[in-house]
Amino acid sequence: MQYTLADILPSVAASFGLNSPGPLGLVPNRDVVLLLIDGLGAELLARHPDIAPTLTAHRTATLTAGFPATTATSLTSLALGAPCATHGIIGYSFAVPGPGGARLFNSLRWRFDSATGDDAREAYPPESAQPATSRLQDLAAHRVEVHYVVPEYQIRSGLTRAAFRAPGILHPAAVLDEVRAGILEVADHPGGASRFAYAYFPGLDSTGHLHGPESPEALAVLRDIDAFAAELLDELPATCTLLITGDHGMIHADKVIDLDANERLHREVRLIGGEARVRHVYVERAAAAADTLATWRDLLRGHAHVVTREQALDEHWFGPTPPTPVIANRIGDLLAVAEGRTVLVRAEHEPLESAMTGHHGARTPDEQLVPLIVSR
Repeated sequence: MQYTLADILPSVAASFGLNSPGPLGLVPNRDVVLLLIDGLGAELLARHPDIAPTLTAHRTATLTAGFPATTATSLTSLALGAPCATHGIIGYSFAVPGPGGARLFNSLRWRFDSATGDDAREAYPPESAQPATSRLQDLAAHRVEVHYVVPEYQIRSGLTRAAFRAPGILHPAAVLDEVRAGILEVADHPGGASRFAYAYFPGLDSTGHLHGPESPEALAVLRDIDAFAAELLDELPATCTLLITGDHGMIHADKVIDLDANERLHREVRLIGGEARVRHVYVERAAAAADTLATWRDLLRGHAHVVTREQALDEHWFGPTPPTPVIANRIGDLLAVAEGRTVLVRAEHEPLESAMTGHHGARTPDEQLVPLIVSR
């Protein structure tokens, strides 16, 4: 059976004695720390055991991130223990209703129109956009003390409010030394009361985006992460279980298609969301959907798999449970999923994202598979 990111926190909850599925069979312990290494793909780790011997030695399972393999979706799936058809954070960006009609929404930055657009936290409250209970809230209700070892800005971010939802004690951490100190602070306490900490490190992902996932620069970060993990495993008390995973892997782009450069791709299209490996295409008129589908398939033949929303839902791309109408309407009328190492950029509208070398989101093993590393 192929387990997913959404299986981790239900398994953590079961290890703490909650009435929760525990498919990963985690051994009960006083404390649990879950460290998310952004961009840590299982295929990357498998190709470089010499660079990451500690992570390799403690790897106990390979999980799937879920579709699309992108940070905002994966973190919400992780926190809720459910795929995005259930929680509704269905991509890097997608359409949401607005007073003047549908508007593009960036779920990672919680901004309208683009990653640098207007702050959406007041107009599109995270707690309303994603109202379901998180597994961290379940832990807190079970008297497990919740901690966050994350960059300080994240505790106030829209995505954290939407996905994790539970209040907790913050240990600000932006670099590996700070992550290590925060985790050790969580684990160092007397008595039998339990703690759970969510920890996060972004450096592998940001370096992979900039230089490529197997560039010398990215592999140097992977080596640093492994050394950090080896030291942390030696220092953690036996009363704390450390879990390490990733939210997605990454591919190195070698074929770039600029969607903004082809006028035919914009005929009868009102919005294009998603990211370079997975595009949500929203049509102007339902009657134009068939012609738009034919155009996109024709122009992207050999570079992307283009389907309707209905086909994607019938094939359970976003999870086995049918989404609510609100969530279904966030999904593009059409979806274009890049194949091979093609990227579907928007150089005019997404200049920062379009300049990246490493990308993720689609359905290849390099993007979808993430490791689960367990200390005990």
